[in-house]
Amino acid sequence: MNILKEVLKYQVYPAMGCTEPVSVALCAAYAAAQLDGAIKSAHFRLDPGTYKNGCGVRIPNTDGEKGNLLAAAMGLLIAKPELQMEILSGADKELLAMAKKLVAEKKVLLEVAAEKQGFYIEANLESTDGQTAQCVIAGSHTEVVRLVKNGHILKDTCQQQETNDCHAFKQSLKNATLADLIAWADQADGADLTYIKKGVEMNLKAAEMGQALQKVGFYIKELVRKKLLHMDLITSTKILTACAADARMDGQAVPVMSSGESGNQGVVTILVPWKVGKEMEVPEEKILRSIALSHLLNGYVKVFTGELAPICGCAIAAGVGATAAIVYQQRGGNVAAMTLAINNIISDIGGMLCDGAKSGCALKVVSSADAAIRSAFMGINDYGITEVEGFVGRSAEETIQNLGSISTIGMRAVDPMIVGIMQEKMK
Repeated sequence: MNILKEVLKYQVYPAMGCTEPVSVALCAAYAAAQLDGAIKSAHFRLDPGTYKNGCGVRIPNTDGEKGNLLAAAMGLLIAKPELQMEILSGADKELLAMAKKLVAEKKVLLEVAAEKQGFYIEANLESTDGQTAQCVIAGSHTEVVRLVKNGHILKDTCQQQETNDCHAFKQSLKNATLADLIAWADQADGADLTYIKKGVEMNLKAAEMGQALQKVGFYIKELVRKKLLHMDLITSTKILTACAADARMDGQAVPVMSSGESGNQGVVTILVPWKVGKEMEVPEEKILRSIALSHLLNGYVKVFTGELAPICGCAIAAGVGATAAIVYQQRGGNVAAMTLAINNIISDIGGMLCDGAKSGCALKVVSSADAAIRSAFMGINDYGITEVEGFVGRSAEETIQNLGSISTIGMRAVDPMIVGIMQEKMK
């Protein structure tokens, strides 16, 4: 099994809009495609992390509307699951009006499936002519594990696992060492590098679109204009990544290349090493290989912290990938230097909370980009946090595993508490 190709296939793909509400729309589309009549009722159950991430983020092609509920209604009406994570590209103003009508008439309802610990979306539909359909996506944003039409099971795989073990490559990632990940990046072939470059181009386009928005990227540029910040490598990278995140969280109809099945993680994983590599005049092929390593490490971190963790993935998982990629550009596969960089960034921003996708995610992307570059250049110069401090381990792998334990065990009550706060505000 070629682990890099598996990661690129299943975790690195184009996505338009925040991936959680888009996945809700995709689940709705799979179920709706089984029905002939109009939707009479649709009931959705979402794990707490998916619910959290879809509450406050704008949906593409909706004129700034937000929320999982509207995304679900749009997916029902589009009913083209073949569009995958770009499904909302099939929306227009007429469809939006119809989706809003479904929501207003309470034909589309959703609830938090509090007992679900992993990624989980369940859609149960009934049409006006009495047909029924069910779709369950679990384990990843596109993994249909159950599909039922009129009580007849069309698909039932993975036994609706709540862990992310439906793909064998995830277990291989979990068992890997940092040296393994570096070796897999070194082995990237021409097709891999071409695909990775496509992701760079997509995310640069999103950043260009975000330049026109008066959001986080704009205000960092204002700090430069007012001479409160200097336009240097770190500042320009923060502006670039912030603008891309601004465009996504604003609901702009522009796809980005995701990483670890997250668009904002794709922004950090790809654009930070790309910008640093170009500024430091690193050969392009080496930059692309470093991004391959960035994708691998992002996926590696997430098999320990969880698909939708209480901690911020674009800061921690993607930041870890980006900082290692920068070390790779300057010192190749030096495990010791890379370990120091990884320890540095986890020591710095390891506790950053995820309170759902929203405009504020661009602030966390900025913090991640800043920390990734600082951590990398300390590691490159053989300085870093070691196992004598805090929860840092004796290796990069152990540090990441310790962070995973903190996320999955120590912070188990965080998501339910954040979801409770969100629901209280919505009353």
